[in-house]
Amino acid sequence: MPITDFLTRNAELYGDEVSLVEVNPDLRERNDPPWRELALVEADHHSGYRKAITWSTFDERANKLANLLLQKGVKRGDKVAILLMNCIEWLPIYFGILKTGALAVPLNFRYSSDEIKYCLDLSDASVFIYGPEFIDRVEAIKNDLPNIKIKLFVGENTPDFAENYQALAEVCSSEAPQITITDEDDAAIYFSSGTTGFPKAILHSHAALVSSCVIEQNHHSQGREDIFLCIPPLYHTGAKMHWFGSLLAGSKAILLRGISPKLILEAASQERCTIVWLLVPWAQDILDAIDSGEVKLSDYDLSNWRLMHIGAQPVPPSLIKRWKEIFPNHAYDTNYGLSESTGPGAVHLGVENEHKVGAIGKAGFGWRTQILDEQGNPVKRGEVGELAIAGPGVMRCYYHDVAATEAVLKGEWLCTGDMAMEDEDGFIFLVDRKKDVIITGGENLYPVQIEDFLRAFDKIKDVAVIGLADERLGEIAAAIIEIKPDLSCTEQEIMDFCADLPKYKRPRKIIFAEVPRNPTGKIEKPKLRQIYAGGSVVSTQIGR
Repeated sequence: MPITDFLTRNAELYGDEVSLVEVNPDLRERNDPPWRELALVEADHHSGYRKAITWSTFDERANKLANLLLQKGVKRGDKVAILLMNCIEWLPIYFGILKTGALAVPLNFRYSSDEIKYCLDLSDASVFIYGPEFIDRVEAIKNDLPNIKIKLFVGENTPDFAENYQALAEVCSSEAPQITITDEDDAAIYFSSGTTGFPKAILHSHAALVSSCVIEQNHHSQGREDIFLCIPPLYHTGAKMHWFGSLLAGSKAILLRGISPKLILEAASQERCTIVWLLVPWAQDILDAIDSGEVKLSDYDLSNWRLMHIGAQPVPPSLIKRWKEIFPNHAYDTNYGLSESTGPGAVHLGVENEHKVGAIGKAGFGWRTQILDEQGNPVKRGEVGELAIAGPGVMRCYYHDVAATEAVLKGEWLCTGDMAMEDEDGFIFLVDRKKDVIITGGENLYPVQIEDFLRAFDKIKDVAVIGLADERLGEIAAAIIEIKPDLSCTEQEIMDFCADLPKYKRPRKIIFAEVPRNPTGKIEKPKLRQIYAGGSVVSTQIGR
């Protein structure tokens, strides 16, 4: 069955129950009643900064958009791009697109005008749906989008180069369009995170999306009473595919627009959330805020919170150790995946394996894994190689990029570009991205290992390790270190802390600066290389 059938089923079975709640603290009004009172409203409700819709309304809105698109000539196989911040309209729009037989094309909300144009052109999008935050960026390219036939605006004060989505959809039928969709139909084009340059377009089928629903619920046991706090951006496979577990269970989700520790804890408390998916920086910020006294746990009721899980990047074991000390009743899990594998779940730790914190786990439900050498042969346990995965969520291809597709798809296997090793118990540990490996004096350095070590230093908030060209060693490891607020730290303190590292693994250059991360929490290493490397050769500076 296509993924749209789950929404139809939920509307039939749980129509009067709340499906989605948007909490936007930026819109909080002084005269609103307290949040706790708002949280008790279990119906379609709009009040200030909190909006809620039922499963029936969710499905009706999706149907209205689908019928609007069909009226405007959208047909099976067309591409409809979405550029929105997380909001109550996001998922009904996504499902409305799918109900027409067209493909949804979510775009990163951080894209510049040039990147928006690039992705619209690459995906062959003919319809563009966007929100008020992007008016200036869209206006800059409005006359340079020859393939875009329809522009729909989500919000008030519609610009003159678009039509208002709400006004047009409101008068359309709320009945499901009579379009037959199969599992094998194309469903969506997602874009790679762009940490290695312009993003690639990743084509997925309905079957792949459905598989992620099943895998997510298998891993995290979402039930009807669970409430999922969704904070990461919905354009990314990670957030949406974790929410797919709620879709399959028919349970409620909270869309929080805000990532500060206070907002996350407040939302988890007042909305009685049971499952929270965090990125590493957000979990780190929560712990730091608790340590500093910025937030007091006694101010929140977190008794319903049963599971905290993290994905999108390697997770420092020291972070989870601290988390479990403060939240001993939370089950912990981590998931590994890529946009090319329909998001998280290809590798899964499992809440029963907290003793293996630091590993990403074993092959997820329905998935298989291999670790391969440069010739494509499996390596021995304990040896480092490239992680390859096979399963129901592997992409069909990079859209319009045969060469890139052939480089990573080897039959049923997807070569991930991640270097990994498997321990004696069969648990997989990420070592680093293949392209991030630093070769210094003939030795391979894996930045993630050095980063994990440095994060254990209590003055460090965040760290990224990159390679810089060196006239003597070929490359050296440089550590860009972000110190916690209101603390000071010297280069010598860092090097003293690194005394327990093997000498060849110690960073030979220390740079105190902010560590940039993209919206999914990944360190933007190309940006750091551009800033600090610039293609120039440096002299070894520390620990020579």
